[in-house]
Amino acid sequence: MNINEELLKISNISVEAGRIILDYYNKNLNITFKADESPLTQADLASNKLITDTIKKITPNIPILSEEEFIEWDVRKEWKKYWLIDPLDGTKEFIKKNGEFTVNMALIENNRPTLGVIYAPVSNELYFAKKNFGSFKILTSKQLNTLDNAKKISIKINKTNKVNIIGSRSHSNPILHKWVSKNFNDFQILQKGSSLKFCLIAEGFADIYPRFGPTSEWDIAAGHIILEEAGGKLKSIDNKEILYNEKEDILNPNFFAYNNIDFII
Repeated sequence: MNINEELLKISNISVEAGRIILDYYNKNLNITFKADESPLTQADLASNKLITDTIKKITPNIPILSEEEFIEWDVRKEWKKYWLIDPLDGTKEFIKKNGEFTVNMALIENNRPTLGVIYAPVSNELYFAKKNFGSFKILTSKQLNTLDNAKKISIKINKTNKVNIIGSRSHSNPILHKWVSKNFNDFQILQKGSSLKFCLIAEGFADIYPRFGPTSEWDIAAGHIILEEAGGKLKSIDNKEILYNEKEDILNPNFFAYNNIDFII
């Protein structure tokens, strides 16, 4: 399977999952809660089923780790290559009906993402990237026959004194505001839900996304490769590389996603 064919197949899976999610979007939702008190809806489960069933057909020999189908460490610690899926990233935004939720799909090889797709069903924004291939965006609400019309995206280095900082829509953190006020004199804080924060940096609309709070590996993997292939970086707050499936728990360290290393204080 060549790069374009692989990206097209995975992109179309995300678009189809987005269509299923939208089927639930304007309905009365049956909301339950997981052990960590995060919300779960029928849309999460329906999207997960579509994605995992389809991926198993096209890449039957590559295992899958999904937020909705957790695999124990004893099994996955041997994995060198696997799919990492968040079938509905931003469930809180989905429940609030603000449109800022996504489908996240990433291929992990040797603890690093090598392919990523993020699809925002409400805005029809599809982002995708492949290692050493670049990052791209295309608008679509339906299955694609080609990715040839996608626009290549890249970060923009901010040459002004005003820093555009992006934070979570639903996870306000006083540590973030304290850190920003300490390190920057001239700034504005933008808010966005889900993995779209990575995409805004990759497109050049924001400079840095500092995350002081819990996230899981499936929350960031697709955004990670899209950001890197657009020229950006993702590092832990102690400036270490973010790796995947290296330990039993799937929580990420606090991190900075950014377009310019000069912003890291």
